[in-house]
Amino acid sequence: MVEECLSNLPAALQTFSVCPPPGVFAALPDFVKERRAQCARTALETPIPMLTASDWLIFFRTGDRASYEERYFARRRRLTDLVCGALGGDAELYLDAIVDTIWAICEESAWQMPAHNQYIRDTPQLTWPDPERPVIDLFAAETGALLSCTCAALQQRLPVDVVTRVRHEVQKRVLTPYQTEHFWWMGCGSDPMNNWTPWCTQNVLLCVFALPCREAVRRAVIRKAAYSLDCFLKDYGTDGCCNEGAQYYGHAGLCLYGCLELLCKAAPGTFDALWQEEKIRNIAANIHYLHIDGPYYVNFADCSPIAGRRGAREYCFACRTQNPAMARFAAQDWRESFTGPAAQNDIARINLWYQFLETYAAAEMACCEAPHPQDTPGDIFYPSVGVLIARRGDWVLAAKAGGNADSHNHNDTGSVTLYRKGEPFLIDLGVETYTQKTFSPRRYEIWTMQSQWHNLPTFDGVLQQDGAEFCARDVHTRFLPDTAQISMELSAAWPKQAHLDSLTRTVSLTAGGLTITDSARGSYQTAFLSLMLREKPQVDGSRVTASGLGTILLEGASGAVETDVLPIQDARLRIAWPDTLYRLRIPFSDSLTVRIF
Repeated sequence: MVEECLSNLPAALQTFSVCPPPGVFAALPDFVKERRAQCARTALETPIPMLTASDWLIFFRTGDRASYEERYFARRRRLTDLVCGALGGDAELYLDAIVDTIWAICEESAWQMPAHNQYIRDTPQLTWPDPERPVIDLFAAETGALLSCTCAALQQRLPVDVVTRVRHEVQKRVLTPYQTEHFWWMGCGSDPMNNWTPWCTQNVLLCVFALPCREAVRRAVIRKAAYSLDCFLKDYGTDGCCNEGAQYYGHAGLCLYGCLELLCKAAPGTFDALWQEEKIRNIAANIHYLHIDGPYYVNFADCSPIAGRRGAREYCFACRTQNPAMARFAAQDWRESFTGPAAQNDIARINLWYQFLETYAAAEMACCEAPHPQDTPGDIFYPSVGVLIARRGDWVLAAKAGGNADSHNHNDTGSVTLYRKGEPFLIDLGVETYTQKTFSPRRYEIWTMQSQWHNLPTFDGVLQQDGAEFCARDVHTRFLPDTAQISMELSAAWPKQAHLDSLTRTVSLTAGGLTITDSARGSYQTAFLSLMLREKPQVDGSRVTASGLGTILLEGASGAVETDVLPIQDARLRIAWPDTLYRLRIPFSDSLTVRIF
């Protein structure tokens, strides 16, 4: 798709600035100026975090990723905030701190994460980084883009030797390995890609267009980028659904937007037709369909139900793909994001170009009309991932058919989530803070990845298994004015040790509520259905009340319902959930119907 456009690549690429001119910063709405000034003052008062060899080794000694990453990201957020402060006001106030932060980042022995210190996909990480053979991972590319954009924005104010140092480090750590090495995320044949491909590619493109670079190098990078983006797009269905979930839309779909935006600026007219490709338009719109209400999004895989605020990138993507309803949604959510304090751990704030995009779009977004009542997306089924989303009355249902081989997969084929009046009723936990174990052969030892902690049955204590063959079959959907329904055969999602011959799940949503019917056959001895709840359940025989959200009626339970109380202490889970969650365990023999109203 993208490579096809290269035949129209002009003889000379366009020169453009990634940084808005001073007048655009001056015209920012006051609430944006105030937020940026506040972040800049905080950055100025906060010392540069230390990063030591011992910090790097924590991952290898204990499996903990967060300790190193928190300090690493804090350095980069500091630089972004300081540069935005300098561009929006008294540059001299921030200049020394900017140079100090640039210097500290350039002095780091490696820009990649310890968890990503490998040259071959899915191999053990190397304990020590090799400064003579840099790895381009997500954050090495992000760092190169951040430093490149900083120099593009402040080149006339930064000491010449500092700019020279940045150019040297970006060339050595990003541009040279990009041209001479093949990292898995660049794409190769039928190998599956994920969010790494557009995320890294976008930031490499920023490096070559923010810093002075030879035309031949830029053209070579564009050609390589086009190939990588096609490798990424091949793994998307035409429906545009991100199989990594709403949280990863920001790194997959939105970084695809970033790549196309940069390509269009470098070669006007060459790539513009891509915005109207059905797959690109659907990728853009995916996040709007996944939105439930307020901060909540449909979640599966490693995604949290709190998937972050929308902003300039979503707004611009919507405008490029001629989706005014999504543009209004993004603009409204962006405006509301300024009603509270800035998110302290916002990973998007390590990318200075995102702040530049916000600068360009802020005046439009500030004046954009509020969403219309008819802007709320309707029912949709994404066959590429097997996700159904339906809205009836106060209820929003999401059901996941598909299989257990998605990127960031949890073994959750057939699971459902349910919201009432924008509040979580049947929930998907998401994932705990990433550790060494998260992306290792022991991944499915982690409880949040297992089918028994999703809204699914368990047979003879055997759980669903990961792999493409463990999937839903005979999936049928039906959307009527009063009812949305999905049915699927799920027995293949369990290994043979579950002694399961068939399992048909039928899920129906009306304005009155949800009905789930599981019909099973097999030689298993025990079966129970898990239902995951945020609210404390009150169990009275076959009737369960969930603290004001609604009532669950059970038909076919073969014994007493048990309630597991789940203390939630992990920092990542606590972003979305209170300190206690609940699991109902409902025993049944061959058929169970759950009615929620």
